[in-house]
Amino acid sequence: MKDLEDQLARWTGAGVLDDAGAARIRAFEAERDEPPYLHWPMRLAIAFGALLLGAGVLLFVSSHWDALAPSQRFALVLALVAVFHAAGAVVADRAPALAEGLHAVGTISLGAGIFLSGQIFNMAEHWPGGVLLWALGAWLAWLVLRHEAQLFLAALLTPAWLAGEWLVVLERARRYVWDNEPLLPAALVLIALTYLTRRRTPTARRDVVVWLGAIALVPAMLLLALTTSAPVRMAEVSTTLHIVAWSVALGAPLVLALLWRRPAAWMNGVAAAWVVVLLWFSTFREELLLHGWWAVGALGLIMWGVDERRVERINLGAAVFAVTVLAFYFSSVMDKFGRSASLIGFGLLFLAGGWALERTRRQLVRAAKEGE
Repeated sequence: MKDLEDQLARWTGAGVLDDAGAARIRAFEAERDEPPYLHWPMRLAIAFGALLLGAGVLLFVSSHWDALAPSQRFALVLALVAVFHAAGAVVADRAPALAEGLHAVGTISLGAGIFLSGQIFNMAEHWPGGVLLWALGAWLAWLVLRHEAQLFLAALLTPAWLAGEWLVVLERARRYVWDNEPLLPAALVLIALTYLTRRRTPTARRDVVVWLGAIALVPAMLLLALTTSAPVRMAEVSTTLHIVAWSVALGAPLVLALLWRRPAAWMNGVAAAWVVVLLWFSTFREELLLHGWWAVGALGLIMWGVDERRVERINLGAAVFAVTVLAFYFSSVMDKFGRSASLIGFGLLFLAGGWALERTRRQLVRAAKEGE
């Protein structure tokens, strides 16, 4: 109700809504037959409890695994999935949040069951196929239950399956992602941006896909920065496979953005072009060019957030810009001065630059909130 009261106060203060209309909205929302909204401490407790429950069950199974016959192992695997989903269905009416946590543990147990079943029956090893089955199970659970936890798992497992397929390709080509192979870092950055910029419905309190994008964007950008710090090297695979892989890496995030954002997806296309140009710039081995392009990307993310009034993009863009400036100072400026001068310069940069960046960030966040 706090969010509703804040919105009503802003609307009445702006003259868009009178006091009588605000009172009618409050009465209507109070009469709606909906489960009470749980604040973040309770949701954190339920999520942590579900995680501990799943970990405890898996630890118990692993400790007794060798003593079980194959038929008992398979029956236990099926029971793990069925029991948690059944328990979630039982408490769904009385405790919806607890039911969501139990269903989430059931879907997590599905992943463990898939890989354990492969071990029981000695199936051919292709572990990304197991991740695909797990992702399909999460999508099916989300279609049936419409739980945020299921959507989070599905949105996490689907890119994990595609990444796993590419890692298998690299392993067969005797290459690894940390050998400056750019496809996976580029794809992770683009899918994280697509998740982050997903447009939420007006009635949604939060969007787990947006949160997943915000969490994944930082390590994905770090991996991309490490990859482009030296000239990128393509994997030695067939041309056809390269075309298919890059089409998926660049095209899948853009298709998702088009479905979620419609005409506004052109900004995601700009982000994809920025990644491609960054990979091209890495071949010149010019640190100033690379750091400058990272700064352009950070400023673009900030302006993207200002334009669409999204505070998380402004904050992430400011963080990327600050890290870019610090990285440039340490790699290209600090070694040109003496020890004392470099420390003094770093202190001035940290104090003055940090103050200016934080002041600008606050102004942009305030402008974005006022424009909502």
